[in-house]
Amino acid sequence: MKVNHWTLPNGATCVVANIEDSTLTCIDFWCKGGSNYEMKNEEGIAHFLEHMIFKGSKNLKEGEFDLKIESLGGSSNAATGLDDVHYHVLVPPENTVEALNLLLELLLFPEIERNAFEMEKEVVLEEISQNIDQPEEIIYMKLLKECCSPHRYSRPILGDKKTVRKIFPEQMKAFHKDHYVGKNCSLCIAGKVPNEIHSIINNSQLKQLKSKTEKFNIDKQITFNKGYKKESIPRLEGGRILKAWKLPPAKENLIILGAEIAATILCEGRSSLMVKKLREEKRIIESIEIDLQILEKGGLIILDVCCPIENLKIAENEINNILNQSTKVLFNKKDLDRAKKLVKNNIYFGLELSNQIASTLGGQALWGRHDSILKSIKEISFWTSERLNKLIFPLFNPEESFTLIAEPED
Repeated sequence: MKVNHWTLPNGATCVVANIEDSTLTCIDFWCKGGSNYEMKNEEGIAHFLEHMIFKGSKNLKEGEFDLKIESLGGSSNAATGLDDVHYHVLVPPENTVEALNLLLELLLFPEIERNAFEMEKEVVLEEISQNIDQPEEIIYMKLLKECCSPHRYSRPILGDKKTVRKIFPEQMKAFHKDHYVGKNCSLCIAGKVPNEIHSIINNSQLKQLKSKTEKFNIDKQITFNKGYKKESIPRLEGGRILKAWKLPPAKENLIILGAEIAATILCEGRSSLMVKKLREEKRIIESIEIDLQILEKGGLIILDVCCPIENLKIAENEINNILNQSTKVLFNKKDLDRAKKLVKNNIYFGLELSNQIASTLGGQALWGRHDSILKSIKEISFWTSERLNKLIFPLFNPEESFTLIAEPED
């Protein structure tokens, strides 16, 4: 696979990964326009805009984009995150150019027509209603609010009903104009591509993105608050223990890789330390996992435990004991090799398809990271038990965490 990067005069970054034997080609457009870029009274506008993008442009009627992509034998989707938003289409290679033109038309010139806007607002409000009614989402948002406030990462991506109801079309058009500009955008195409793909991209509508924008007052680093809290959650089944720690920003790839290896040693698979001891041997928990929230301004390590209510205290104590010991005792070679192998496999599994490759390369390019897509594979060997013990396991110190204990509401 050959990967090429370049930048257009307007600042937009372009990436092409030529995969000659790929049966599908993915076009993935990224923008620094996630919920972290919302100002006061704009909460939810980034996600709402994602909806409105698909409601048509100056030259595409509502629904026309979807019909044309389907007629090309393709599919499309989008996702809004805290840092960014991306839109992608997946099509047979011979339809790459036509799909690219359709996607750029939709993204660069959204109509945001008032009637469609008001109708879609109701869809977004219903999505918020369904989201805030889920125990899992309630717990997660309470955790973010407690450990990340007042940083924008503490707010829900969907926004809340109060702010979304007040958003108006002109406000959304201004948000699009301010953030969908050259230096904030990245286009990645992965799969079998035409020989003249560079010229096609350089002369596409991508060059019509404006090159400048105002500087917005975006929080530079995550706010992290240590603490401890108990909550009663409606419709929750059983007890939950959530612990969060501060994780370095996404650009610190090596440290994040080390954290992934440590999390695997602790919680991935039946032979991992915590699963084996707490679920298989002591039988005091039902499940345990660690998730890394990798974000541009600083992420989170989140440990999530499900257990019977009567076992909450003993499970919490056992977890804290294991974490405290992890900085004092070196893990054996067998456990370390197993964790490295699993992490390596997960990286490979995440790069099997053209859409996975496009997503990885597009996201990296957006944030100025142009390393080899397999750089992490090579860096795995850096992590020894001694280095994990010294540099990584201190990140999991219970005294540096925010802990949320959740029980069902009576």
